[in-house]
Amino acid sequence: MSQGQYLAAAYLVVFVVVLAYVLIIATKLVRLQRDVAEIAERVAERGPPAELRAEPETPRPQVPVG
Repeated sequence: MSQGQYLAAAYLVVFVVVLAYVLIIATKLVRLQRDVAEIAERVAERGPPAELRAEPETPRPQVPVG
């Protein structure tokens, strides 16, 4: 093989590796988006946690500064 063929083969290998990496990351992103949507749906169904449903704190007294 000539130098040009080796260079073309090296570029092809790099391209295939990068393409495989992008495809793996894309599938992980799709799965992550699906999981986040499912979690958001579950949270919306449950409502806010008990700590947030409690009555708000009584306001603190104002203290003069200076």
